[in-house]
Amino acid sequence: MSRRIKRMNPKPRSRDEREDARPHHARSAKKAGPRPGGKPPRFAGERAERRAPERAERRPPKVPQDRPAPEKPVEALLPTKVQTVTVTADENNMRVDRFLEARFPGLSFSHIQRVVRKGELRVDGKRVDSKDRLEEGQSVRIPPLKLDAPKAVGELSEAAQKTLKALKEMTIYEDDDVLVLNKPAGLAVQGGSGMTRHIDQMLEVMRDAKGQKPRLVHRIDRETSGCLLIAKTRFAASHLTGAFRSRSARKVYWALVPGLPKPKQGRISTFLAKEESEDDTIMRIAQHGDEGASHAVTYYAVVETAGNKLTWVSLKPVTGRTHQLRAHMAHIGHPIVGDPKYFNIENWQLPGGLQNRLHLLARRIVIPHPRGGVIDATAPLPPHMQQSWNLLGLDATRFDPIENAPEE
Repeated sequence: MSRRIKRMNPKPRSRDEREDARPHHARSAKKAGPRPGGKPPRFAGERAERRAPERAERRPPKVPQDRPAPEKPVEALLPTKVQTVTVTADENNMRVDRFLEARFPGLSFSHIQRVVRKGELRVDGKRVDSKDRLEEGQSVRIPPLKLDAPKAVGELSEAAQKTLKALKEMTIYEDDDVLVLNKPAGLAVQGGSGMTRHIDQMLEVMRDAKGQKPRLVHRIDRETSGCLLIAKTRFAASHLTGAFRSRSARKVYWALVPGLPKPKQGRISTFLAKEESEDDTIMRIAQHGDEGASHAVTYYAVVETAGNKLTWVSLKPVTGRTHQLRAHMAHIGHPIVGDPKYFNIENWQLPGGLQNRLHLLARRIVIPHPRGGVIDATAPLPPHMQQSWNLLGLDATRFDPIENAPEE
């Protein structure tokens, strides 16, 4: 199968357009001249100004708290009787449980599993599993739904206090509506078979006086570290979920891959479909029209190389498919180092000193705040990737050319 990689040569944006696209707090960044001996970024032509290197590590400012809240926050109404809805194009290939979460922010994981398990939710008249994928145009019967009764908020147990402390240590950004965590590698976002500790379960200790628990609005893989966005209220959950569905959120990932991708900056466009076996589930490269296939687009850019052996790449997913970045990098012949599912280079030896763990970081997320302004959060390299950067002599403060990649 041929690879669909395109060199990028988009129309350069004017300075005013670049300024408007930036978060408000970044507009005072100083101008910087070109790097001595360096080549200009390709994605959007020569940039008139660049981000100050130290900005990448700066904690994002909090959204002002004196901004008045809307008189009547818009929340997704839960159906009080049976209703039938049609799966939209944006919801194609979405899991049944994710579909319910996106449509009705605030529903608990246990309640979703219960209505699916009992067969109260049906797709084209048939029972389904919560992990089944939906297709555009399908008819979904949704039963009456309700929020779980609030749990009494009392004094936290010693174990709960430890969990709360762990969450606070992960926190990159927090205000009354939004929480951004720096999720460590190895900690799952949501529960599964045999899963006893995960972010969704840990958030139970953060229920407020009304019994509201913070809600997940997106996910990252268990072995991926970095920025995880969480809504603290139903109002925020509704707006943030809508931002992801409309692709208003901008995400940047860092990865370490073998070899040197050519061209150094480009676009990967494929269809992905789930492939299940007795031992594993992966996303395979598919053809348009294949059952369960969804279009996936990723922009990539080489940031720095360590000889010809390893390369630090920055990635910007336009779509949000399962394992998209991991499958796409494997597809172009540069699977992410330490990936147990997609690393497919035979007889490749990991350089000494580097840990055989997934080298993928959800580096940055930029998304409109539910009450105005912009959330711009950045996560540092996790310990195993920081060790690799040190051993390879990579400079984490270098300019990231993915900033100039198109948004679509």
